[in-house]
Amino acid sequence: MPDDRPGDDEDVAETVGGIDTEILEQIGQHLERSQRFSEVVFQPDYAPSSVVAEYDRGYFPAAIDRAYLQIRWYETDDFSVHYSEQYTDDDQWECRWDRHPNSHNTRSHFHPPPDATTPGDDAEYASDWRDILSSVLEDLDDRIEAFWE
Repeated sequence: MPDDRPGDDEDVAETVGGIDTEILEQIGQHLERSQRFSEVVFQPDYAPSSVVAEYDRGYFPAAIDRAYLQIRWYETDDFSVHYSEQYTDDDQWECRWDRHPNSHNTRSHFHPPPDATTPGDDAEYASDWRDILSSVLEDLDDRIEAFWE
């Protein structure tokens, strides 16, 4: 795994409550069953409030060095799902699906690509983590398929 790993955002963690390790574990187990990912790490040292899933690079053009999902889920059912592609020219493409209290958007919002800008776009998300994760993975599958069209 690359050395430039995502870290945790302590400011977000403080505003939304404690980490829901049970749901994070379920999310990690779900992602491990997907062929999309070469590695899924539950609460790694560099991001102890997260599950980090490294995409299999075979899904991407050679110009992409790395693609990953970093997911945080909180006891309040707030969450952050961050997707990032790291390019060989040191550029990146990223977006983020969030539900948490903030001053820049409604509680549920999406930070659009290519740089996950703040403020983002207000959004509505399902209440169950499985529905949210399915929707995110569908969006990302569309992104990946577009590379090969």
